[in-house]
Amino acid sequence: MNKRWALLSLCLGLFLAQTDTTAVNLALPAISAGLHGSLVHLQEVVDAYNVAFAALLLTGGALGDRFGRRRLFRTGTAVFVAGSVLCALAPTMPLLVAARAVQGAGAALAIPQSLALLAVTFPGRRERHRAMGAWSTVTGVALASGPVLGGFLVEHAGWPAIFWLNLPIGLAALALSLAVPESADRHPRGLDLPGQLLAVVFLGVLTFAVVHTDLAAGAAGVLAAVAFLLVERRKQAMLPLHLLRRGPLPAASSVAFCMTFAMYGFLLLAGLYLQHDRGAGALLAGLELLPMPLLVVVGSPLTARLVTRFGPRPAMIGGMALIGLGLGAFALAGPGIPLPWLELVFAVLGAGLALNAGPVVGVAVAAVPPDRAGLAAGVVNLARLSGAAFGVAVLGAVLAAAGLRMALAAGALVGVAGAVLAWRGVQSPPRKAAEVATAGFDELAPSNSTENATSSR
Repeated sequence: MNKRWALLSLCLGLFLAQTDTTAVNLALPAISAGLHGSLVHLQEVVDAYNVAFAALLLTGGALGDRFGRRRLFRTGTAVFVAGSVLCALAPTMPLLVAARAVQGAGAALAIPQSLALLAVTFPGRRERHRAMGAWSTVTGVALASGPVLGGFLVEHAGWPAIFWLNLPIGLAALALSLAVPESADRHPRGLDLPGQLLAVVFLGVLTFAVVHTDLAAGAAGVLAAVAFLLVERRKQAMLPLHLLRRGPLPAASSVAFCMTFAMYGFLLLAGLYLQHDRGAGALLAGLELLPMPLLVVVGSPLTARLVTRFGPRPAMIGGMALIGLGLGAFALAGPGIPLPWLELVFAVLGAGLALNAGPVVGVAVAAVPPDRAGLAAGVVNLARLSGAAFGVAVLGAVLAAAGLRMALAAGALVGVAGAVLAWRGVQSPPRKAAEVATAGFDELAPSNSTENATSSR
């Protein structure tokens, strides 16, 4: 029974982070009206979370290895819940942006621990795969329910309700996490404080520069990025650059960046477009978006079969091409697109995401030795979150400067670029990548998790 409670705790923590993003996108018009925010403010509300999550992700994993993964999961969940309460109570846009950054920091501490803790809690291969199946199902449920749940809460209880919802779920995750066994590495990675500081600076400053069209901030962000790359050449770097020089890992990371750049930028555009241009309420907008998450949920198991048979490369090329096609078709049709065709666009985008999201992680993990698999997963997730942050910043800026059509066209170009990168760079052995992408997470488990786990039950 303790294992069931442990699994439920970890799944609830994941559910918090997954639903928050889609729910917040649908709440943006209500937040703008309630706190008198501009488009720039709304971009900051979304990106404060993405930047904090991305910048602290690798350090969150290292802290878990050093101080205990359950401890960091609980700490991160508590920080996320505290940030949610601050979001719900925020009286001004700047305070809401700051509270969103607190949420992102909490997610960065909690989420990297989930897979490792599942591996410790379920040491047998069969039970581990079942637990991973449940964990993956939560991802799909959260993605599918997020728009409708967020729209319902915004329409019937106001935008703070989407953040208040995190309080009971988070407290339940904390209480149930007592059933999770503690684990840590005997020889943990060193903490890269200079690299961590520079990661926060360059991601935050570059995102700020794009959102505000500030050349001076852009120059400062570029300098911080260069300094980060120089610092990360050291032996104890949190981001070993030698892994990114060539091969499938940098290709997968680049594709992941393009995928989330296009899709997270699109979610910002879609939430505003459906409610401002088409006059839909928050709940109706969530329902209209449903074809996209439903195609992800339905398409992911089918993708697993395709990847098992043909390898990850065709799925990734096709997935990114569909993302480019969907955004391009929307751009050509323009804001007056009939609703049935708009629903088809959403379905195409969902299919593209389903084809790419799993294989891109599988390729990254299969590209390195098993003892570096967790780091490879962290790298590709860093690319994914960075893409989300810059996608929201860039496509939002294009929307403000040139309108919806040009913003969608920019996203379409990035989608096509991702397809080209997958075609040129993904040459990993299909079988190994397929196993990692579809079967389980043996390669993501801590290499010495069994001997290092210390039960606290």
